[in-house]
Amino acid sequence: MVDNKDKSLSIFEVFKIRRHYDDEKEKWYFSIIDIVAALTDQSDFQMARKYWNKLKERLKKEGNESVTNCHQLKLISADGKKYATDVADVETILRLVQSVPSKKAEPIKLWLAKVGYERIEEMNDPEKALNRSREYWQKHGRSEKWIQQRMMSQETRNKLTDYWSGHGIEKKDEFAILTSIIHKEWSNLTVKEHKNLKGLKTQNLRDHMSEAELIFTALAELSTRQIAETENRKKRNYRRKFFAA
Repeated sequence: MVDNKDKSLSIFEVFKIRRHYDDEKEKWYFSIIDIVAALTDQSDFQMARKYWNKLKERLKKEGNESVTNCHQLKLISADGKKYATDVADVETILRLVQSVPSKKAEPIKLWLAKVGYERIEEMNDPEKALNRSREYWQKHGRSEKWIQQRMMSQETRNKLTDYWSGHGIEKKDEFAILTSIIHKEWSNLTVKEHKNLKGLKTQNLRDHMSEAELIFTALAELSTRQIAETENRKKRNYRRKFFAA
């Protein structure tokens, strides 16, 4: 299970998995038919396509939301030409994997994790995510001081996103826009510009920040939450006084 040098292609066992990186959304999208072929151990592309078409119809009838999250992109086929192909991001692929009875379901999940994506266990056990992150940072030579700062920065970030969620901001796109605005205030760079400067794509920007950058990021996000909380208190007090008058 290794990643191919061709970034538009990845390899799972003997199966070639086509993929596309969306720079704007900063996400990888995988060919669903290629994933289905690997899951069903089907080397015949047409058979894999038929399997996916039948599965798609069944999922639609069941009201499975995963199907609605699938998109089409033009990917290169075996004949060298580009054709519209059903694709999905990692989160959706993981849901679809659950719908295919296959002994390769777990290896596919592990493969997705190995090539740099979310690990399933972390969704159910935050402590595992925390321990894995610490081990990851230690392996990359990060000092205990840096690790402590990184964890504190994440805690500050979580409190801010919790505040946003509690005040009607739910979409990830909105989170990203607000985060980028805050980030530009202290760094004069958007998150995307900062990642480009460091030569990053899918990697977490904070994992590649210096201690100073982590501190500035945490201070900016802490100040944003505190200012918002203060403004909301003022509004509530004003309303109470107005209606009491």
